[in-house]
Amino acid sequence: MQVIEQSESKVYSADDLKKDLSELIQKYSRGKVFLLTDSGSYEHCYPKIKDIAEIKEDNVIVIDQGDQNKNIETISKVWYFLNTHGADRKSLLINLAGGMPCDLGGFAASTFKRGIDFINIPTTLLSLVDASVGGKTGINFNGFKNEIGVFQHASAVLVNTDFIETQDQENISSGFAEMIKHALIYSEEVWDNLKTFPIINVNIEDLTPLVINSIHIKEHFVKADPTEQNIRKSLNFGHTIGHAFESFAMENSRPVLHGFAVAYGMIAELYVGHKICGFPMEKLKEINAIIQSIYGKFSFNKSDYERLFFLMTHDKKNEENKINFTLLEDIGKIQINQTCTKDEIYEALDFYQSL
Repeated sequence: MQVIEQSESKVYSADDLKKDLSELIQKYSRGKVFLLTDSGSYEHCYPKIKDIAEIKEDNVIVIDQGDQNKNIETISKVWYFLNTHGADRKSLLINLAGGMPCDLGGFAASTFKRGIDFINIPTTLLSLVDASVGGKTGINFNGFKNEIGVFQHASAVLVNTDFIETQDQENISSGFAEMIKHALIYSEEVWDNLKTFPIINVNIEDLTPLVINSIHIKEHFVKADPTEQNIRKSLNFGHTIGHAFESFAMENSRPVLHGFAVAYGMIAELYVGHKICGFPMEKLKEINAIIQSIYGKFSFNKSDYERLFFLMTHDKKNEENKINFTLLEDIGKIQINQTCTKDEIYEALDFYQSL
């Protein structure tokens, strides 16, 4: 087991997952180790660790898949399970799943009995490079993404890219969108290495070093600003409009995966960056061509602009009733805490539709 990132959470490369996990959880009392997973990861990923003696089958919590279940009802069920199965303040919760259960499980652990330890074992590309590291936990509430949550880092994160092989292409592409975001906010060099990578029918061995680098990039920003007061806001690039697209799609019963929404949001926000910060139009068009080749295009009408704007006004990053953007002046040149007018946001939506 090799440490690949040392921050608030130790991030390990776990090539022998059962052995490595067993070593980490030996200090916890038998019967006090719990595991949270969703129905998909329970079927495809849990068998890889189910024989670990420290994890009792009776202490496995299985929740339903999908972001629509990242809610107060689901987390109440998790709290209830912990409460009725003897969990105490020295218990451990292992989150074996993708981004949604890692967020929800981290929040459940952070709040149960004022906080118990938790370990993340991400099973999707999205959770490997995003949800499992960085210390953000939470749930959706009242139709808004990640409205309720706390900052709390996992005791450890175990990275095993073999899990990516259990995913379909759509979910792999979703995770790749966050890697694109990391490249664009970090450096031209990283973007140049990533933009031609063949994510369709991907070779996991070739992808692994890019995943590790993406984790390093995220932790670079997290370590500099753990509670998102300043430079960590860079990681929100694409998410203000992207979250609005994601919430809008969900409330219209045509949900899109998080990474797809972020990919769409990045293009619209690059246009805002072009107008406000001078992001080069030729680079915007190049990035759009790459993103559209992987993710297609999000469909909405002019009549939807008001609803999309309303959803943006409820983004948790906003301050003083102003919509807060992270924009790019150029690749790797970030401008945080940027605001723009409603007309400028509508212009960005017009631009996105015109592509």
